[in-house]
Amino acid sequence: MMIRLVVVVLLFMSGVTVVAAEIKIPEPPEIAATSWLLIDAASDQVLVEHKARTPQPPASLTKIMTSYVAAEELESGRIKLTDKVLISENAWKQEGSRMFVQVGTEVALEDLLRGVVIQSGNDATVAIAEHIGGSEDAFAEMMNKHGKSLGLSGTHYFNSTGLPAEGHVTTAWDLAKLSKALINRHPDSYRMYSEKTFRWNDIDQPNRNRLLWRDRSVDGIKTGHTEEAGFCLVASAMRDGMRLISVVMGTEDDNARMDESQKLLSYGFRHFESREIYAADVVLKQSEIWYGESDTIDLGLAKSALVTFPRGHYEDLAVELEVPKILEAPYALGAEVGTLRVSIEGRKLFEAPLVSLTEVPEAGFISRFFDFISLFFSQLFGDD
Repeated sequence: MMIRLVVVVLLFMSGVTVVAAEIKIPEPPEIAATSWLLIDAASDQVLVEHKARTPQPPASLTKIMTSYVAAEELESGRIKLTDKVLISENAWKQEGSRMFVQVGTEVALEDLLRGVVIQSGNDATVAIAEHIGGSEDAFAEMMNKHGKSLGLSGTHYFNSTGLPAEGHVTTAWDLAKLSKALINRHPDSYRMYSEKTFRWNDIDQPNRNRLLWRDRSVDGIKTGHTEEAGFCLVASAMRDGMRLISVVMGTEDDNARMDESQKLLSYGFRHFESREIYAADVVLKQSEIWYGESDTIDLGLAKSALVTFPRGHYEDLAVELEVPKILEAPYALGAEVGTLRVSIEGRKLFEAPLVSLTEVPEAGFISRFFDFISLFFSQLFGDD
């Protein structure tokens, strides 16, 4: 199967209409939630969304960031899984879901992390926040700094647990981005989210993400619930090399958050697929260049082109390489020269800069002079 390639070379950028065969995709399922989102984790392509960028109270979905900060600190070497964490009275007396740690005892950081991820323990969460930040308030500042660095523009944290606090909000889109960052940057920490049970203090507690039992392709990530937030779930699943992340917020009960998440994941895997259609640093086009030490410049992508599209319609993808008609040296290695777009039925799926894969320094005076004359007459007589 071949992707239809449309090369567009323009002096002034203009729109190009690509005509493709009609493609019909079933309507997304009805989702009984306040907001929801389904994305392909590799391409960031949004497959289904509703109020995905509207701030909502996150409840214990907050703990995804708590574990992310801990993973960052572990990677930096500032903390270790074997650290003994002293349980303060503040941590011990936390309300809601608990790991049942005892005040004044020391608990290994690794056990506390399982208490956060699997049992959603507020006591374990505050203990970790105090161990890393010195206080929960200071830890919340760290959470917000990490949120800013990840581009979580609709998120603000006031605590580590997700217990109700005015202004403590996030969005479905931010939760998907955060989950993707955890999965990609800290796979060892993420693996804890797939563990189904954890025993502590002679109590076995199951992972509250019951999709781990229902769907073998699901390997995380986190539930949340408060009266204000409703029942929430971020879930991630991998099938045949394709990872999807779903977010549902504000469902009516535990069964609903499982059912609605399963609907989204099933819809995505059934009707979409992803491929890398172009690798990074591969020459996609060689263009003529003026006033340079070379007569041509190699153009390609700085990052691979990962595209998510309707299943079975790879051959219907249309690719546009849009480059200015006249290129004038110098161009540094990696300089943006044009644009690559991938669309289907005129709907844009992917866009990225075409960059210079070679450095083209400016030529000497005599060479530039002859290029000037050639270019002048070329434009005068309308040569392409």
